[in-house]
Amino acid sequence: MSYNTNSLATMIGSRICHDLISPLGAVNNGLELMQLSNSTESPEMSLISQSVTYANARIRFFRLAFGMASEDQMTGAEEVNTILHDLQTDGRLKISDFPQGVHPRSQVRAILLAILCAEQAIPYGGQIAITEQNGTWNVIAQSDRLKPDPELWGLLNGTDLAQSLTPAAVQFAILPELLPGIGMACSTRLTPNYAEIRITPASHHPPSQDT
Repeated sequence: MSYNTNSLATMIGSRICHDLISPLGAVNNGLELMQLSNSTESPEMSLISQSVTYANARIRFFRLAFGMASEDQMTGAEEVNTILHDLQTDGRLKISDFPQGVHPRSQVRAILLAILCAEQAIPYGGQIAITEQNGTWNVIAQSDRLKPDPELWGLLNGTDLAQSLTPAAVQFAILPELLPGIGMACSTRLTPNYAEIRITPASHHPPSQDT
């Protein structure tokens, strides 16, 4: 049996995240026990605890964004919001709540990849808003120091990339490859004030916007 590169990539993502979640959870449990045994918490312990919480959330985020997602899998907003909340411990990034309800895991994966793309536009921090209405999703990044890379964002509209893709930008290649398989498509809009990714059912897909 042969596997395509996308299937192998998602399996690798799932495997790495699965193997890292358990030891990170054990470290976090150990920290909680240490905190319970001390009446006061030192700045050092607080910093370690915050870092472990962030690392754990990042791994769980990556597991949903890069891991396998079968057609019948569903993911609730509560699970996603727990992860997004833990990613905001340093106050640099603010992410709105994920739309309520239970969503197909494949769609959740697409939106989390879009969030990673949106993060690229706000390297100094900012806000990311997530909305959904009638099957259309919008992920919008805003910041006083917006800095999107037009070439990377062009990938989401189907434009070829002139430069080499770096590991930090792999989401820009994965998202447009994922969407046709789940019956969706995306377009982007860049303005001086915000960077938007719009993900719609393929039958409703509007013409791509200039970036």
